[in-house]
Amino acid sequence: MKFMDKIKQNNKKFYIKWMVICVSAIMAALAAVWFYVHDWDVEQSMKALAEAVTIEEPAIETPKEDAAAPTEPEKPEAREEEPAAEKPEVEGKTDATVYPEVSALPVEPTLVNGVLLANKQHPLPETYAPGEVPEARAAFETMKAAAAEDGLNLSAFSTYRDFARQKQLYEGYVAKDGQQAADRYSARPGYSEHQTGLAFDIGEAGQEQHWASASFGDTEGGKWLAANAHKYGFILRYPEGSEQITGYMHESWHFRYVGKDIATEIYQKGMTLEEYLGV
Repeated sequence: MKFMDKIKQNNKKFYIKWMVICVSAIMAALAAVWFYVHDWDVEQSMKALAEAVTIEEPAIETPKEDAAAPTEPEKPEAREEEPAAEKPEVEGKTDATVYPEVSALPVEPTLVNGVLLANKQHPLPETYAPGEVPEARAAFETMKAAAAEDGLNLSAFSTYRDFARQKQLYEGYVAKDGQQAADRYSARPGYSEHQTGLAFDIGEAGQEQHWASASFGDTEGGKWLAANAHKYGFILRYPEGSEQITGYMHESWHFRYVGKDIATEIYQKGMTLEEYLGV
């Protein structure tokens, strides 16, 4: 048994040596072919060999920067300018978008058939400061409760503003957008409906991104108000397409308290306050 094991061991060594010799011969032959292909230039051959075995790393995509963060919600009355509506001039009617060329404010507010009017042709005295009218606030609270029954949480985010506050706001808009643009969406001090204490800028709680924005009219809260506000004495003060009558761009959030009877008539006839009063 020991003799046979020795023979097997010797054969194994022989086979290993034979395989080493064969592999060496094959490698030598391949090396000769490689050098031949590269004109027996050792440096060029080694360089080509290095390039052949180099594994190209996959390109790493640079992460893109995050998209710009959303801007802050628009402030009341500040919004993107819209093109002025083209409307034929009505004979005998003043263009409501134009301020009269007078600098002095009146000493008394304008009342037409018992209705207080404030627009670009009918300013208020600088000293007129009634505060938020209690009757208007009570009507809003009643309307808010009715909207809540339909699952809507209305919020009056801007109501009464005195002369000084309106002056501050208007001058800020002029500095930002220029006077011509500012005059389309913000009243000059003494000409603002908010100074009457009867104007309510309304939005929906939890939907602040739509406050003082045209998009409010497309929300459930905006649609509800457009259809129901008159039942509580409010009118949509600046309807779409009425800029040359009211003097201001469409504001889907700006409602004015005039009382149930007048509000209902204005709503049913599809009128503006100026048309109802005949001014």
